[in-house]
Amino acid sequence: MGLGFDVLLVGVAYLTGRMSPDSQALRLERQLDPVLSVRVQNKVLLRISNEGPETVKGLLRDEPPARFSVSRKEFPIVLRPGGFADLSYLVTPFERGDTFFQGTFLRIRCPLGLVERQIKLDTEQAVRVYPNVLAMREFDFLNQKGKLQDIGIRRSRLRGLGSEFESLREYAVGDDFRKVDWKATARRGKLIVRQYEQERNQPVILCIDIGRRMLSEINGVTKLDYVLDSLLMLAQAVYLANDFVGLLVYSDIVKRYIPPRKGRNQLGFLIEAIHDLVAEPVESDPAGAFSFLASRWKRRSLVVSFTDVEDAAQAKELSAAFGPMARRHLTLLARVADPRLGELVQAKIKTPDDLYQKASALLFTSDRREATIPLTVAGLHNLEAEPQDLAAALVSFYFEVKEKALI
Repeated sequence: MGLGFDVLLVGVAYLTGRMSPDSQALRLERQLDPVLSVRVQNKVLLRISNEGPETVKGLLRDEPPARFSVSRKEFPIVLRPGGFADLSYLVTPFERGDTFFQGTFLRIRCPLGLVERQIKLDTEQAVRVYPNVLAMREFDFLNQKGKLQDIGIRRSRLRGLGSEFESLREYAVGDDFRKVDWKATARRGKLIVRQYEQERNQPVILCIDIGRRMLSEINGVTKLDYVLDSLLMLAQAVYLANDFVGLLVYSDIVKRYIPPRKGRNQLGFLIEAIHDLVAEPVESDPAGAFSFLASRWKRRSLVVSFTDVEDAAQAKELSAAFGPMARRHLTLLARVADPRLGELVQAKIKTPDDLYQKASALLFTSDRREATIPLTVAGLHNLEAEPQDLAAALVSFYFEVKEKALI
């Protein structure tokens, strides 16, 4: 009796499975940015439609790359004939590079609810993970709204006091008397001021050290990754100002060089050139890299070097290599600071281990502070900021350079 019932149950299950809706009538489209940003949430949109004559009920599961953090993977669906459903979730990649979505699985509920049939929809999709390009969009939006201060970017009140003459206009209360054109004032019988605009087509060259000094990590992320995120924000600011931007990547040898140019295409070339950079366990040769640059680019520029120096000895070595650039160019050394050092310095001592950690942090902080002396003597501007502040500090420095017409 029991065996007969089991056979009957299996037979009914088989028949209801055969009666399940036709999976060939299902269509799924996945939409996401052509490039994803590392360590931030990226939105994924799914639209599944039913082109068949039967209602489809079940559970949909999308499979993003294994190393992505995902807000949600599974979605219950009910699709009537000719109907569709829009679904969305967030993914957070933790590494740059090429990867792919593995497909979409659908568990369809068959009549009577005895059987669920699982199918796979062919939705494999290659994706590329870049530095934080989403931050560039936020920069564009806030720049248009005049709210860059919301992300910590400072602009001088002297904005517009550039060095290129634009036009003459009547004096207004608050105008700088240095802008008064006395000849035009004498001719017209009233105060006339010169209107200036910031110079355009000024070159900015971004130099990235990908040697061993950029292998050190802060909260599990290499300093190189933080540099690339900040560099993109600076490059976007340069592009929007209609200036030239170029790139030099080096370790023990020069890896990549893109001469300064302007325009959206140039920005795209730069993003492609840096998206797969990886720090290498080799000693960098900054002298060779800057000699290479000096032989290929003569025009005065803002040259930003992204590297790290931990003490005065390393600073003297870098100054000998980078310092000569300061004779022709405006030079800036950008370093990523570890916020953990500040926390250790401020921490209260409760155990012997706390004492040792605080002493080490104080010593290391002192060494890094002393490293700025040889850099300053060599005529190099020095900027050190924690990861979350580095991009804003770089863009603020660039705006200051523009507003004071330093290049």
